[in-house]
Amino acid sequence: MKVLVTGCAGFIGMHVTQRLLARGDEVVGVDNLNNYYSPLLKDARLAQLTTQPNFRFKWLDLADRNTTAAFFKGERFDRVVHLAAQAGVRYSLHNPQAYVDSNLVGFANVLEGCRKQAVEHLVYASSSSVYGGNTKMPFAENDPVDQPVSLYAATKKANELMAHSYSHLYALPATGLRFFTVYGPWGRPDMAYFLFTKAILAGTPIDVFNHGDMQRDFTYIDDIVEGVVRVLDRCAMGTAGSAAPHRVFNIGNHQPVPLLAFIDSLEKNLGKTVEKRLLPMQDGDVPATYADVSALKAWVGFSPDTPLGEGLSKFVAWYRAFYGGLGVYRTTFET
Repeated sequence: MKVLVTGCAGFIGMHVTQRLLARGDEVVGVDNLNNYYSPLLKDARLAQLTTQPNFRFKWLDLADRNTTAAFFKGERFDRVVHLAAQAGVRYSLHNPQAYVDSNLVGFANVLEGCRKQAVEHLVYASSSSVYGGNTKMPFAENDPVDQPVSLYAATKKANELMAHSYSHLYALPATGLRFFTVYGPWGRPDMAYFLFTKAILAGTPIDVFNHGDMQRDFTYIDDIVEGVVRVLDRCAMGTAGSAAPHRVFNIGNHQPVPLLAFIDSLEKNLGKTVEKRLLPMQDGDVPATYADVSALKAWVGFSPDTPLGEGLSKFVAWYRAFYGGLGVYRTTFET
């Protein structure tokens, strides 16, 4: 297949692209390489892809309607994996316009491109953040998600509604995946586990919000990739609630881990302890996430299962190699 991967220089985008290339697909990747975090890390990810014979990269800002439309018209993709987005709950408190431009305008342009070029299947990134302040655990896809606690979450819920409307009106098969706290090698530097690792190795304190009384459903990157590819290969179909070929699935490890236990596991992997500054909950954050993945397993026969200790060990090994004594990027790539 000829597949478009948006956000190919991002954390999940790079790994998904590698997997598609490994199985023989032709992949065109786009990214605007913005400076939300160091573009040099994105360049390093991109360097893992550009040597592959079936990969082509194009710099593209998906919020540019005319350029995006021309790009879709010129390429004729079979399927699309849309992972480009402005990420981060906390950043949305300070720069909301970035989320409107990327997550709303950009997504609308992708939907239009898929519609006009009759793309077989669109798989797009949603987020566990859509569950907002829900207290019923685990989170299930049919739970109400109409009370977001951050603009980021609101844009992701909007993406689900936009995709459903295009599926209903234009018979565009589309599947949204609600990712739960993805971690692993080549991860995002703004994520807690990345910040904690940097601080622990530097011997500086870490900020632990809600006084440590938090839980997260940590999901290893390889499990995310497996889920994305399996879903991509099975086009969405209508359900009992809607004839539109649109589905939404949770993809998480379905094993929430207390934050303090997570920090303890990270300390053990790094061989160092850290001073913890216990602070109140931050605006836009939630105390717990926990994925019900029964629907995903029923649909594609897979659910994430990488143990936290194994995943963190792989992340720490990558981090030491990339930023430490074995890494050529130690002084060049700063987070």
